[in-house]
Amino acid sequence: MAEYQTARIRNLALLGHTGAGKSSLLEALLFEARAITQRGRVDKGTNHADFTAQEKAHQHSLEPSFLNLDLDQHHINLIDTPGLPDFFGRALLPLPAVESVLLVINATTGIETVTARAFEAARAQGKVVCLCINHIDGNLDKLEELLTDIQQTFGPRCLPVNLPSLAGDAVVDCYLHCEEQTATLFSSSQAARDQLVDTVLEEDEDLMTLYLEQGEMLSAEQLHEPLETALRMGHLVPVCFTSAEQDVGIASLLEIITQLLPNPLEANPPQFIKGFGTAALPVDVTQSASDHVLAHVFRVGIDPYFGRVAVLRLYQGTLTNGMKLFIGADRKPVKLAHLLKIQGDQHVEIPSAIPGDICALCKIDELDVGSVLHDSHDEDEFHLPELKLPQPIFGLAVSPKRRGDEQKIAEVLAKLVAEDPSLCVSQNAAEGQTVLQGLGDLHLQIALEKAQSVFRVDMDTCKPAVAYRETVGRSAVARYRHKKQSGGAGQFGEVELRVEPLPRGSGFQFESKVVGGAIPGQYIPAVEKGVREAMQAGTLGGYPMVDLKVTVLDGKHHSVDSKEIAFVMAGKKAFREAVAEAGPVVLEPMVAMDIVVAADRVGDITGDLSSSRAMVCGTEARRDGKVQVRAEAPLATVDDYATRLKSMTAGDGQFTLSFLRYEVVPPAVQHGLLREIKED
Repeated sequence: MAEYQTARIRNLALLGHTGAGKSSLLEALLFEARAITQRGRVDKGTNHADFTAQEKAHQHSLEPSFLNLDLDQHHINLIDTPGLPDFFGRALLPLPAVESVLLVINATTGIETVTARAFEAARAQGKVVCLCINHIDGNLDKLEELLTDIQQTFGPRCLPVNLPSLAGDAVVDCYLHCEEQTATLFSSSQAARDQLVDTVLEEDEDLMTLYLEQGEMLSAEQLHEPLETALRMGHLVPVCFTSAEQDVGIASLLEIITQLLPNPLEANPPQFIKGFGTAALPVDVTQSASDHVLAHVFRVGIDPYFGRVAVLRLYQGTLTNGMKLFIGADRKPVKLAHLLKIQGDQHVEIPSAIPGDICALCKIDELDVGSVLHDSHDEDEFHLPELKLPQPIFGLAVSPKRRGDEQKIAEVLAKLVAEDPSLCVSQNAAEGQTVLQGLGDLHLQIALEKAQSVFRVDMDTCKPAVAYRETVGRSAVARYRHKKQSGGAGQFGEVELRVEPLPRGSGFQFESKVVGGAIPGQYIPAVEKGVREAMQAGTLGGYPMVDLKVTVLDGKHHSVDSKEIAFVMAGKKAFREAVAEAGPVVLEPMVAMDIVVAADRVGDITGDLSSSRAMVCGTEARRDGKVQVRAEAPLATVDDYATRLKSMTAGDGQFTLSFLRYEVVPPAVQHGLLREIKED
């Protein structure tokens, strides 16, 4: 058994924009706790979080990495995440496994794109957020204004739990060991503590009364429970100050993690679900070490030599080497041969794991992101809600350099997607292409680099077609009879169905309202199959159809000639005829653009965007003297934007794109698009 208990565990993911100093902060925390004997550096490729060859070459975190330390009988699991916008999907993967998020902000640049997105994602999942302003050395004159910016952006309850000293070479505690006479760079430690206490006491009226009776004096122990409630509900967001390079505020941050941030028993409990669809019901976990085992896989890594490594969070029960567990609804158990703790690039075997801990299993090929492990068939259908990842919008068509490597490429692409579910592999039947899609050019570049350097597969790439979609503009009904007779038993199936549009992002819904056995129940799935085949092929330009509902209203069958293939064909033809009457339109992907350029280039940027059917949504002056331009644009008009931006800014501009929604293509653009398809 582990030497620590669940109440002594802290699980923490570090998120933030690239350059915020997450990896350097981790080094400082590990060194302060004596978990490492020598601090590594990102620029020298020696830091413990970025240990892969790719990360050392690019000098950026590219994948989640796992580290841990023991301090004052506490066990702290730390997860470093990528800060580049292209890898935001990878950064979100650890969120289901942690109670708290340490959101790191660079004091020089302030709140950036990934910072805001990470805060929203963490709070949407009910995670406690602690803001850490890093790199305070050399930026002392900006800190008070930055704290104001944070409160305006994330809410007035973002309150400091420590403040920089006058010289910025230390931090002054404002909560656990508040000393009124200690001078601070701005505000005062007592004023900061009063704000914190007032916010915490809003959660407990009885404690507020006691506070007033005791002459406005309460200990940290008395405030602990309402503090955890405030953190859990998002009514309080602690803010702390650090300089990882100068070791300022590191010991204070460790104390904040152990004394203020919640353990697994105090945080919002994970909401497991039993069953699927309309039969799904929420279930609670006990987090008891003596209960059934329940563990969730949130990260998978595949090593050519070590095999598949699945990182999991244990929610209840006790894991031990050699025990047998079920994966989801599988009836055949798997044996745990290697139970591991991961420390950077080191895999350390452990005899057991307790609820609340994060550990790993290796060489179990059936495990994927989202898999649930358990030791009782009572939990066969248990699962966590699917993590909502950013939608991949950039794509490259991939093909083998050597004939005969098609199967090898398919296997490698499957491994890349297993490691990073924010990647997607699709087949473009119209173009005969296999398309690898991701969140940006760098995302795809890194994936292809890994395919070559780690899995030893070379691929040719070319630019694929834009991922257009089709839908309908109104409701329509059609009926079709499929009848075929060629001697002996024939084929007969008749289907009447209605097609109607759904709101954007709704996907596809299928419903049967057939009564009286007009179409026997066993043939309804065949109708749906025909509809789905027709949807995949599209009707206008060969693009997949989305955001519509199909309702089977009526039909006919024949006691001898009706069979599945007949209703597949009838469903397909009836759907096509209904769509033709329902005003089919082409949808194009719209993207949100965040562009950062020098102030004297803003005019060039906005003018170029206007010529690309883009809409400028606003501009904002940044703390580093540059200007951030926000816009929305059709992906088709900005797929070459990296080249255009480079020419307009002499390589000094930066931009990120993220998928927004699908919108109807303007009639003139749709006409030209369909004409090009017809000519091809």
